[in-house]
Amino acid sequence: MAVRRPKPRRRRETILDSPSPPSQKRANQWHRWSEDIIPRMIVPYLSYIEETLSLRHANIPGERHSNDGECGTGCRTRSIKVACVLFDAFEEITIIACPCFPTPLQLLRRGLFPCAPMVPSLAVDLRVLEFSPNQTAWCDALETFLDGMRYKLTSKNSLRRRFSNAFHWYRVLTVLARDHISTLITDARKDGSHVDQPSEYLRSRCPLCFGGNDWRNEVRGSPSMCVIYYDSTAPVDHFSRPNIIVCIDACFTQKCSTNPRGATGSDPPNPTSSFFLPTADVNAMEDFVQRCRGEGRQARASRAEPDEDCYEEGMRVPVSVLNGCGDSFIAADEKREKASTRFFTDTGLMALLCRHDHVLWVANLTSAGEKQHYALALLDRLFKHLPAQMTIGLLYDIGCQLERSCRKWKFMDDNTLSRIVFAVAVFHAYGHQWPCQIVYHPRKREGFGLSDGEGCERLWSFLKPLIPSLRVSGFNQRLFVLDTQIRHLDSKSLQGFGHWLHRRWIHCQTKKNGALDSLHDLQVDEDMLRVEWKAQVDHQTKPAPRTSDKVNLQKMKKDIYLTVRLNALAVKTCIRDHLRQRKFELERLERSYRATINAEHKLHANTQQSIKRREPGILKLVSTYNGLCSQLRSLICQRRAPPYAIMPHIIPRDGIFLLDVDDDIWQDVGLDDDTMAPPAWLSDDAVRNGIRLQLEVDQCVEEEARLMRERAVIQEWMLAEWGAIRGASNNAVTDAVMSFHLRSRADELINICVVWKKKVQCIPCAWPVGESWGPSDEALLQAARDQAQSSFRDEVDAESVEGEEGDCEGDLEYGEIGDEELMDAIEDIALADEYRYDYSNELVDDTDDIDDHYMPSSPIKLSNKRRCI
Repeated sequence: MAVRRPKPRRRRETILDSPSPPSQKRANQWHRWSEDIIPRMIVPYLSYIEETLSLRHANIPGERHSNDGECGTGCRTRSIKVACVLFDAFEEITIIACPCFPTPLQLLRRGLFPCAPMVPSLAVDLRVLEFSPNQTAWCDALETFLDGMRYKLTSKNSLRRRFSNAFHWYRVLTVLARDHISTLITDARKDGSHVDQPSEYLRSRCPLCFGGNDWRNEVRGSPSMCVIYYDSTAPVDHFSRPNIIVCIDACFTQKCSTNPRGATGSDPPNPTSSFFLPTADVNAMEDFVQRCRGEGRQARASRAEPDEDCYEEGMRVPVSVLNGCGDSFIAADEKREKASTRFFTDTGLMALLCRHDHVLWVANLTSAGEKQHYALALLDRLFKHLPAQMTIGLLYDIGCQLERSCRKWKFMDDNTLSRIVFAVAVFHAYGHQWPCQIVYHPRKREGFGLSDGEGCERLWSFLKPLIPSLRVSGFNQRLFVLDTQIRHLDSKSLQGFGHWLHRRWIHCQTKKNGALDSLHDLQVDEDMLRVEWKAQVDHQTKPAPRTSDKVNLQKMKKDIYLTVRLNALAVKTCIRDHLRQRKFELERLERSYRATINAEHKLHANTQQSIKRREPGILKLVSTYNGLCSQLRSLICQRRAPPYAIMPHIIPRDGIFLLDVDDDIWQDVGLDDDTMAPPAWLSDDAVRNGIRLQLEVDQCVEEEARLMRERAVIQEWMLAEWGAIRGASNNAVTDAVMSFHLRSRADELINICVVWKKKVQCIPCAWPVGESWGPSDEALLQAARDQAQSSFRDEVDAESVEGEEGDCEGDLEYGEIGDEELMDAIEDIALADEYRYDYSNELVDDTDDIDDHYMPSSPIKLSNKRRCI
């Protein structure tokens, strides 16, 4: 059967009298979809879902040919032949269309979705649209299948193009339909109780961060929250810690190529909400930054720059250290051109995420480098949705440079700036100077607990499969696809919050108990450790003294010990620089391995060779440094060194490439200027280890308090959400369609509540919440039984398959890489601070219907691997 497209007729409502260009026709069709057809299809679509019980009982094929389009009002009608793609057939039906009952609505009543808003030639079964994972591959397979059944299409790729159009607008319809139900729930919750609270948008983005009844609630009845961190600008207590923790990072692999034909303009926008900042807001922030920099340069030109190293206004590390951090990231290609604006119109993405890896907003990058105005635009949008006194902890790869710019160029007023606690992400902390790390590292700075700030890296990994297709996509289509993927990750991760809290609590308790045991074995006074840590921070963040090179040369000629010590210090500094460069190259290796563009695989090979070439040189420098340390030890033993000279520590070859924040490679013990009475934090190994362990305990105490708060917030959110759904159901009691969808939303919430309640029962609440979670005990018990039966059947099926085939490997999940050995080797080095915990047998509940032998590092990354029996 040959299916041919009907000849298009000239319609009276056509905008132009003469034939329109293809771009104008596309814009007209897009406008008709967005403004007319899709809004009229929302309620009929919800009705069809209710009639078919979520597409489980779709209309039988015979009913599809019933003539629903006969109009009794005398409208002018027309007959349209439509080819229908079904699961088991390829049929052709006739639709009698009229203005009061257009073709898309008639097709929707039959369980079909059209490829065009007015005169479609193809319609696709809704179940096929729900099932199809990939448009191109699905259409190629379907064409082959239909060809085998002797169904012929008249033109090449006609099915793919029309199917793609139907698939896109069906996704738009599903998004708007779900938003319609969410609006009913939100309206039922608006009772004035959330005054001076985070916005409804933020509340919908992350229940753990913004879902509580009052963000001012703190931990009650918890142990002392006094911590060891040093902050010269604020009192050290638990009220000074940030209320929420967010992270920012940019990705330059999510690019969009310039149109090779030189076409101008872009595809029309979609009528759905987006996580992307409006382009006008980003451009306004760019203009604001340029004005601030211009005014600041004029003011600075009138006064001379100081010759001595010093602190800039509001900063706690000297200028020399900040310049060193900036130079390090420039050398690592962090600030230079990353994507050519000649070949790419959109050069990347920058995202703002909460500590639970939920996307808050995304900015589309159009510049060649990582400009600061993108991060400032994201922060500006965040503060517009927060209460006036709420504080944030910001983790950013170059957080020190962002704070420096904000204070130097007055990008933010003092009130807003005082509400931000800046820190650097764990993954890139090695690129910063040691004085910067002891102030900005989240393991050294108050308020961040065990947060790593690498949620953006995990997001880029999840979005990686979209790189090839989005490279040649239209502007608004690219944003729509990314928005759809983010919504999918949100729905997938919501149930994972219970797993995430459970895992983090167990890990926190284990790490805390281990640190306390080690600290107890040292038998060092805690108050003394805090005093020594403050003294260490004060000493190591002092401005560098400016001395004459001639004076140093004269001293070196007369003092053998000083000569050897300066040489050892120079070699150790060189080792640190080489290790940083190796780390940066390792990051490029990981990015190129994850990339799907062939051009970047060349970089992968070159980077791999560069890393192998660099390792012997680093090990040789380590041997040279250890030899100089042996000479210093000999001079000290021979009393040819100054009094109170400290023996330097040798660098062990094992673990030298990890560059952990607590490694001895950062400490210049015995290599600093001579002191008459060396402090304990420099000369006493027990005190140095005690400071490290006490900081670890403080991190765990902070994490424990934040998890207890999130445990209470998650229950408050569930109670409020359940009450809102019940209120919306009462308002729609006479509407069978809306009642059905609200019941479906309530069932989803009950299934989530079962998992949350079970997983967080070991975590105490930060404040009294009560026993109720919202749903009744009977509803929760029934949902738990259903989940247990489903899990049992899945396990039995898995065992039978494994027993027959001998294959114990499951399908890859989002974020997983096929070559696990290479990725494990990379992550062991580059992501050493990622939190993993292997549960012991006594901690696993054998009767638990939800596996605990794995725990994700974020709520999104849930694995479905099964154990081999």
